[in-house]
Amino acid sequence: MKMQTDIDSDIGIEKKRFYYSLVIPFLLVLLMFLSFVLEKGMSWDFRTGGVFPLRIENLWGIFTMVFIHADWKHLLNNTVSFFVLSSALYYFYNSLATRILLLSYIFSGLILWFIGRESWHVGASGVIYALTFFLFVSGILRKYAPLIAISLIVVFLYGNIVWHLFPWEVYSQISWEGHLSGATIGFILAIVYRKKGPQKPVKVWEYEEDDEYKEEMHESTNGQMHED
Repeated sequence: MKMQTDIDSDIGIEKKRFYYSLVIPFLLVLLMFLSFVLEKGMSWDFRTGGVFPLRIENLWGIFTMVFIHADWKHLLNNTVSFFVLSSALYYFYNSLATRILLLSYIFSGLILWFIGRESWHVGASGVIYALTFFLFVSGILRKYAPLIAISLIVVFLYGNIVWHLFPWEVYSQISWEGHLSGATIGFILAIVYRKKGPQKPVKVWEYEEDDEYKEEMHESTNGQMHED
């Protein structure tokens, strides 16, 4: 009966953990949708809220670009990927998740501001690439089965994104600089925080000495003490 109670308790804890991992990703995705609907509904142009590299007056765009998207396809692709990856981050790296998300958010935009082409860069792709590389590299470095499994799942789902890190199509509308910026900061964060958060459990081997062995050791010790 007690065992069943413990199992039910563990299930309850895991459910809470799972639901909690969805809260912040859901709120951020909701903001992305609301921003897009407001822009299109009011016939506004939020493009200038993105990042324009090396313009000091536009530096603040690193904080707003993730909420701005070119069209519905761009929005849906980004929000689905962001929701999946950020939920995985909050579920498996709960104690680090908010810090990793904020650092990915800020530094992917900042790197883009330095290296990007002279054009407006919008969307959440930088953060998505940062989370992808953090989850993949972090799982491999920690050598812990559940986290390695997440690494493999990330590779399966998003492995092809590596082809969008480089300027194969220089005149493409895809911001490969944003992707490269995110991948770079995600890789760095995985290394910097490799010793923090969930770790591979350390096995503790327990053994019990039998009574005969203890008695022999006791007599041997006493004998040595008498001789001295």
